[in-house]
Amino acid sequence: MGRALARLMAERGHDVFLLGRDAADLEKSARDLEVRGGRAPVGHAACDLLRPETFAPALQAAESALGGLDTVVVTAGLFATQDRLEADAELARRVLEADFTNTVVFCEHARQRLLARGGGTLCVFSSVAGERGRKPVVLYGAAKAGLTRYLEGLDHRFRAQGLRTVCVKPGFVRTSMTDGLPVPPFAGEPEQVAPAVLRAIERGQPVVYVPGVWRWVMAVIRLLPRAVMRRVKF
Repeated sequence: MGRALARLMAERGHDVFLLGRDAADLEKSARDLEVRGGRAPVGHAACDLLRPETFAPALQAAESALGGLDTVVVTAGLFATQDRLEADAELARRVLEADFTNTVVFCEHARQRLLARGGGTLCVFSSVAGERGRKPVVLYGAAKAGLTRYLEGLDHRFRAQGLRTVCVKPGFVRTSMTDGLPVPPFAGEPEQVAPAVLRAIERGQPVVYVPGVWRWVMAVIRLLPRAVMRRVKF
């Protein structure tokens, strides 16, 4: 989803700088964006959600290359099935660390840099998994629930100072993260997600569900009594 969004932004003339942990993949993506955007070289820097020491240098590299930051987009994360997480405590720790604790730490670095320039947009991918405690995503959903609440708090605390937060809540989207999982109804594609997210960034929309139908799906799930949630499998 992050790659699809970056492509769309480059095609529409936005200056883009990439952060990620795979140097070869970053280089390949940067060259692709240069072709799509028809502009100067696209820079990139190493940044790994499991290595907080990479956060400040990566953001500094982006800020220096772009001449300042007006939007920071966070799409990275880890996923594993509930069964795997219950069986592997170390994997569970890494998922919780990457998807909540370290994502928040990274966002705090970004928030400070954006506010130092008078404001900007912090767009972060959470998940509909955080909307309600559910059997298949107990741990992953807990991390995303915490991330969602953090972004809501940022919106309340810093909106008046010029910081616009956009919390993206994808439903099931066909990506490498979801390979091998049963495909539910309303599954989306990254290319379907990107335009909706970019519109939300441009409008400063605090919450966006992608694909949009998931807003209504989750509205129903939130209304289900706890006794029903104990019986259902989703």
